[in-house]
Amino acid sequence: MAIRQTLKERKRLKIIRTACRLFAQRGYYNTTMPDIAHALDMSVGNLYNYFESKEDLAKEIMLTVSQWVGERLKKVNELEMDFKEKIRLLVRSFFEIALEEPELINYFLRVFLVNREIFKEGCEGFACVASVVTEIMVLLSDGIEKGAFRDQSFFPAFTTIMGPLGGMVFLNNEGVLEKPLMEYVDEVAENIWGALKA
Repeated sequence: MAIRQTLKERKRLKIIRTACRLFAQRGYYNTTMPDIAHALDMSVGNLYNYFESKEDLAKEIMLTVSQWVGERLKKVNELEMDFKEKIRLLVRSFFEIALEEPELINYFLRVFLVNREIFKEGCEGFACVASVVTEIMVLLSDGIEKGAFRDQSFFPAFTTIMGPLGGMVFLNNEGVLEKPLMEYVDEVAENIWGALKA
């Protein structure tokens, strides 16, 4: 039973990765469930055993991406270190995820942010990215409470962190950065720290 569950989960993740890649390459509306099934070399009927619709698959991808990124950020939050170093580690972690799982981050940047109408039901506001938002909120509230960050409202502080991260990954994916993405970790972290510090 456990082996069957593990195999099913592996297949589900393979579907998610493949759908991410196709959605990011072709666009959400130009990608069909048969396209995804064909890329996976599986029947359309079998694909529907995993996801009832393209919309459900799109939302599940977003929840999965958020959960993976959120888990990495949670590990950073749990470390005992100064907040300047936490910011640097957060930037490094996000960039590593972008390089390790490019189709997932591309999906977020090219599908989720651009096609918000797909995510109206069940993904309103931050619902589909709650894991990431929660960990950023924890980092900010801890930093303010301990006097490392200046007291400011959440949304400007949130975009001070996530804006540069998403922007740098987007520029990297477009091939316009002069250096490899990881070589920008210290500079981006310094900019974020400078904007948040008390």
